[in-house]
Amino acid sequence: MNELWRSRITMEPGKRGGRPCIRGMRITVYDVLSYLAGAMTVPEILADFPYLTAEDIQACFAFAAERERSMLVAVA
Repeated sequence: MNELWRSRITMEPGKRGGRPCIRGMRITVYDVLSYLAGAMTVPEILADFPYLTAEDIQACFAFAAERERSMLVAVA
């Protein structure tokens, strides 16, 4: 899924402040990752948000990994 997240994660200036959203909806990558960090499971998220798919959640992981990979870190 290296580049497949690009078809699922969208950024629109007028939607959620331009934050990365899933398929143009108003749920952000941050929302999904926060639910996971708060101990929700993927099946629980999918049950609470039936318009999301497992591929959408995987795209959030791939997007976050790509963003982390491309971060520049200043070393003192």
